[in-house]
Amino acid sequence: MEMEAQALQVHTMSFQVILALVALGLMWALQGLPRSLISKLRRRSRSREQSRRHFVRGAQLLGRSRAATAQNSGRSLAREAAAEADKAIALDPMDAASHILKALALERQGHATAAIGCLDAALAPPVSKSLSAPEKSDGLLKRAELELETPNSKRRGLEAAVDDLKASVGFNARNFKALCLLGTCYEKKGMLVEARKVFQDALEANPSSQEAKAGLDRLS
Repeated sequence: MEMEAQALQVHTMSFQVILALVALGLMWALQGLPRSLISKLRRRSRSREQSRRHFVRGAQLLGRSRAATAQNSGRSLAREAAAEADKAIALDPMDAASHILKALALERQGHATAAIGCLDAALAPPVSKSLSAPEKSDGLLKRAELELETPNSKRRGLEAAVDDLKASVGFNARNFKALCLLGTCYEKKGMLVEARKVFQDALEANPSSQEAKAGLDRLS
């Protein structure tokens, strides 16, 4: 027992020595960094913090815009939200959330084409790395919705929307809204077998989806 206790004590002391060496190594590494780099890291941290403030304010303005009963008031608040999103993007251009906020604010103002451009920026690498898989799925769904609304060639909008919706489902197979819209697009393209399958998937993901039920009823 005494030998085991001594072995345990030696093991504990060795572990403490290793921790001390690691701490010293980190201190040495930090001291070895150029002051310009440390300053740059601090500026980046401050920029991100300021960017988040503008993002939060923009999101609040967008929420008020959607709740506004007067159309002019709603669009004015949406313009303010877009301006806050621009400030957030200027401070932290790699945060996809700010690009998406601007897209939603532009959509609220009726600028679908410009909103698609913001979503393009949010969903393209390396900016898209800041999004989780479900967030990418929702972003692709929103872009598909806007692509179907743009005044460009309907066929080109439809094809682009199908590509985005397939990618959206790839990131989140239970995104029933994306599945329903994909089913509707397949239906418009005359791909009825594919449309039925997708509507069935949507109904499995959300058994209360009236849109999925209506799609299956149309195809039955």
